[in-house]
Amino acid sequence: MAITRMQAAGALTDKDQRKAKHAADSTEKQYRFGFLIVPNFTLIGFASAMEPLRMANMVAKTRRYQWLTVTVDGQPVAASNGVQVMPDCSIENAPGLDALFVCGPNPIALTGDQPLIVWLRKLSHEKVPLGGICTGSHLLARAGLLSGYRCTIHWEDTDSLIDGFGGIVVSGRVFELDRDRYTCSGGIAPIDMMVTLISTQPGGRELAATVAELLVCERIRSPSDMQRIPLRQKLGTSQPKLSEAVALMESNLEEPLSVDELANYVGLSGRQLERLFNEHLNCTPGNYYLELRLLRARQLLLRTEQAIIDVADACGFASVAHFTRRYSEFFGIPPGKERRLGAL
Repeated sequence: MAITRMQAAGALTDKDQRKAKHAADSTEKQYRFGFLIVPNFTLIGFASAMEPLRMANMVAKTRRYQWLTVTVDGQPVAASNGVQVMPDCSIENAPGLDALFVCGPNPIALTGDQPLIVWLRKLSHEKVPLGGICTGSHLLARAGLLSGYRCTIHWEDTDSLIDGFGGIVVSGRVFELDRDRYTCSGGIAPIDMMVTLISTQPGGRELAATVAELLVCERIRSPSDMQRIPLRQKLGTSQPKLSEAVALMESNLEEPLSVDELANYVGLSGRQLERLFNEHLNCTPGNYYLELRLLRARQLLLRTEQAIIDVADACGFASVAHFTRRYSEFFGIPPGKERRLGAL
């Protein structure tokens, strides 16, 4: 749907006005959502969560949704791209909320969050629904507020969430709505989550549909949608053997399989497998496998506190020296230096 300047400014079509009247007549309830922003929060996730609420108010011609920003001390904080945001209040003087969404940082901060944890636990005790945007799920987990829940987080941080906390079911989906916990993977995924939340509230289905149109979202993803597009979807159904071989690689990073073993598992000769990789991925199976292992190692270096020797072992390298050489060749920087720079 094309949006004219007049529509963007609030002059809605007759169809939109009818939808708005229906939505406004369906419920008198107003909702107040809080957004907890922390240093290095991801601005795109924050904006993607807030804008559907603004659009909903515009369509409904009422203050159905209110929102406010919260920081630990009421002082401005900078997003990961350097943009500073002035909050509406601190955690000490925040008003009552119908839900709070934690806008997580990039990279994840592992210290200095005790006051936030105490406050989040207080809200949970008061039965306030809690959400995590991008890495916000990590802070909820550290507060012990995701135990027994299904949740999601940005795919780069999935392993750190799984390894760091027990009793949590972590999915690779775009977003998860499990009772009073709402989590999403970041990027533009908050749009999908917030529009879905709008649709589940009284009189919200038509309102949510119009919001999606105004946001130029031809399809709102559901909780069943996955974050990363599997290789088999990129290639279609024409190369099942190649997709199967890559899936085997991804499942065996710690103890890499040889090309002959891979070929045998998928029912090809080594030469046939080599030909498939060269034709469709423009590389050899060995080079593709090495890239997968190095990318995984980079995630562990920047997203966990594992020792470099343990990272090397987890990604199938026989020694730290071999790992360091390969890592430096691929990324142009030694792993130790990359970790130090990433911590700045």
